Amino acid sequence: MAIGVFDSGLGGLTVLDAVQKRLPEIDFIYFADSAHAPYGVRDADDICALTRVAVERLWQAGCDLVILACNTASAAALRRMQEGGLPPGKRVLGVFVPLIEALTERQWGDNSPPREVEVKHVALFATPATVASRAFQRELAFRAIGVDVEAQACGGVVDAIEDGDMILAEALVRSHVDALKRKMPNPEAAVLGCTHYPLMQDVFQAALGAHVKVYSQANLVASSLADYLTRHPDMLGSGAPGYLTTGDPRRVSDGATRFLRRQIQFEAA
Repeated sequence: MAIGVFDSGLGGLTVLDAVQKRLPEIDFIYFADSAHAPYGVRDADDICALTRVAVERLWQAGCDLVILACNTASAAALRRMQEGGLPPGKRVLGVFVPLIEALTERQWGDNSPPREVEVKHVALFATPATVASRAFQRELAFRAIGVDVEAQACGGVVDAIEDGDMILAEALVRSHVDALKRKMPNPEAAVLGCTHYPLMQDVFQAALGAHVKVYSQANLVASSLADYLTRHPDMLGSGAPGYLTTGDPRRVSDGATRFLRRQIQFEAA
């Protein structure tokens, strides 16, 4: 049994780690398109084309279900891939919907009409491409009404994290939070709309203040996936677990090992 997990780089490892812990009986194949990372500064057509190639590679590896553990890919490519038609028996899921379902207090997979929810002022921190797509606001509008979203494009944060420069990443996070608060002084909730950002969650929380509820995706995606598989057990494909990258396997392996603090060995895709 194998499920594909895709990201432009290493951020999706936060999601992979959570789903592996939640579903230890399932094998996962992780694909990092490191040669083309980061996606957050690319245009939508480029992101969609790169995502399609990566997903098709995971299908070839035996994964009937692929999780886009990349908010930028989810924002720019997921809907276009789904509307364009997927091969029979194949499915692609993103990471926005589980987070929005949690934010709007819905059960997993609840597609009932939008309704009033408790939270009214939400800060969204994401890559420039994700912010430009307005995908978060679109998906939120399907589930909630009366919610004000202020988005902040967090340029440079992904690059700093991928390079292992956490001092720079922390400084950038604080700068972006300050910029957001000038536009929305009192957010009730904050969404970390990039799978790299959980590594900086404590910094986001400290900069925002203890009164702001910070939503991060990894555990939410893991819970949502577990529920999805109980409803769609036929989506478990086949294939050997592993880690694939379009970049330099040694360099990516070193970065991944640093990320998860356990030995990770990537192979060339």
